[in-house]
Amino acid sequence: MNQFFWLLPLGFLVGTFGTLIGAGGGFILVPVLLLLYPDKSPETITSISLAVVFFNALSGSFSYSRMKRIDYKSGIVFAAATIPGSILGALTTSVISRNVFDGVFGVLLVAASLFLMLKPKDNADFEGEIPPNHITRSIIDIDGITHIYSYNPVVGVLVSILVGYISSLLGIGGGIIHVPVLVHTLNFPVHIATATSHFVLAAMSFSGTLIHLFSGLLSTGVIQTAALSIGVLLGAPLGARLSNRFHGVWIIRSLAIALALAGIRIFAMAF
Repeated sequence: MNQFFWLLPLGFLVGTFGTLIGAGGGFILVPVLLLLYPDKSPETITSISLAVVFFNALSGSFSYSRMKRIDYKSGIVFAAATIPGSILGALTTSVISRNVFDGVFGVLLVAASLFLMLKPKDNADFEGEIPPNHITRSIIDIDGITHIYSYNPVVGVLVSILVGYISSLLGIGGGIIHVPVLVHTLNFPVHIATATSHFVLAAMSFSGTLIHLFSGLLSTGVIQTAALSIGVLLGAPLGARLSNRFHGVWIIRSLAIALALAGIRIFAMAF
């Protein structure tokens, strides 16, 4: 029971910050779990994290939905694309050793951090003619302001499949990959990208969690999952509200700093 109570505030912090930057919080939670439970296997760590990411994304999506920031048209397509990858990632987690898992995870986090530090842009609304390969345009009205942007849906679907696999494999939820791609490659404004990413995460993490549940991986982490999930359910709405107070560039930079610190620590653990 002592473990249950000190995991609650950890879940709250993960839910708040993860929802603020649209990353689900798994990239924070996995490093912490790796440090707290060095005896647990990678598949157990990822199963706990992915289940918590689901509850965080679900709670955050409800909050962002009320704020009318989610691009549902794009999000449904991307969510459907992540599901095959997330199922495959959940099934292949058990074949990776702990050292390899730590090394790959650390490199991925540091690489994502460097990319975001170098290009922390906050896209303006799309202007001019839509490029020939941009066959989708989304319009979102937020607080009386209409945001117009275009993107290549083929690229969006292909990236989402990859995000589904990597995120389910590593238990990180995928937001640390999806948000930068939505902003830098698919031209989403940052605040719409974080909200839409959370919506996609809810569907993707749910499918991966079901695989872990039926395979029995969650059976050894029930207490941790329950405590952390309660915490993120309470923290996610706060993170969504705080997003109104931060400029898009600072949200991206906060994500980059968190990624770098976590990535360096986890990579060191591989050796």
